[in-house]
Amino acid sequence: MDQTVSNPLLMPFDRHLLICFSHLRWDFVFQRPQHLMTRAAATYTVVFFEEPVFDPVDTPVLRRKPVASCLEVVTPVLPHHQPRIEIDRAMAILLESLVASIEHDQLVAWYYTPMALKFTAALQEDVCVYDCMDELSAFKNAPPELQRLEQQLFGRADVVFTGGMSLYEAKRSHHPSVHAFPSSIDTAHFHQARRLQADPSDQQTIAHPRVGFFGVIDERFDIDLMARTAAAMPAVQFVTIGPVVKIDPATLPAGPNIHWLGAKRYAELPSYMAGWDVGWMPFALNDATRYISPTKTPEFLAGGLPVVSTAIVDVVQTYGSRGLVEIADAGSMPAALTTALRKGCGEMAKVDAFLSGMSWDATWSAMQDLLKSAKVLRLPTLRRLVDHV
Repeated sequence: MDQTVSNPLLMPFDRHLLICFSHLRWDFVFQRPQHLMTRAAATYTVVFFEEPVFDPVDTPVLRRKPVASCLEVVTPVLPHHQPRIEIDRAMAILLESLVASIEHDQLVAWYYTPMALKFTAALQEDVCVYDCMDELSAFKNAPPELQRLEQQLFGRADVVFTGGMSLYEAKRSHHPSVHAFPSSIDTAHFHQARRLQADPSDQQTIAHPRVGFFGVIDERFDIDLMARTAAAMPAVQFVTIGPVVKIDPATLPAGPNIHWLGAKRYAELPSYMAGWDVGWMPFALNDATRYISPTKTPEFLAGGLPVVSTAIVDVVQTYGSRGLVEIADAGSMPAALTTALRKGCGEMAKVDAFLSGMSWDATWSAMQDLLKSAKVLRLPTLRRLVDHV
């Protein structure tokens, strides 16, 4: 009998499980993890494993919520006031029971946060992926052990992806297989903003012209720049959409032409954008923004908006250098916005030609090819282990 064929480690994988360990909650903002995991669910059984929540429960439990075919969100629910070491132990036990409950022949561990290593040491994955979408250690309130755990993750990962070119340059020397996958775009979704639509109810009473932003409002958003620019352009309305996190909402600037509309669903964004005249990205230039590659850059462009941004490195190199986005600093921001309002959307053919090479479908397809290659590279090691046994 052919011993190679009979060996279960070497037989074709018919059922594939992908567990995604994320620092971002599924229902927070629909962005890179959601785009990729939604597409992964066409090939894998996908579990989006969130960080724990703490409720008055007696014992740790898993809250499981299906969100699409072959895709569920899993949230560990732990008792209040557990010591850190007990939290990690409880998380490990919950993860072990989860993996055992899902029939699979291959397991892919997909990390967005190195912090998950604190409870995944015993996980026996076939392929390990680190999708480094941000430099998390530079964010406000970052755990002190994050950088140490990231180094461990580099040692464990078979393949590393980065969310932009700046991150690629920063991480490429840490692992032999690092690949840049900058922010991509669901073009059809944001093209909806180019068609005239009725304003959402909370935007209807806001006058024109409108300068708009959507995204997370945190330490990366330059609230001082927002205040100064709005004061310098009293006839222009500044509309901002998104949740406020890690900063005190009371510190947000207020004024007759400043409008904070709160968080909106991903499906709603084109309807708001359709009523804007310019998209802008008033990012602070600090450690937290040094390596970002904002997904909203191609999304604004796909929506038919002229775009003005501060000098974020990936935006400058990818879009500013091609004349697709206007780059401005605090002193030149009012003039840049005035010019963008006057010019309008400009050469959309040039924008569309550039965006035609970008899609989340293409990004996932390329990533999946690298996952297959990573699995093949692991097989010789598996064979040696089996032969030894």
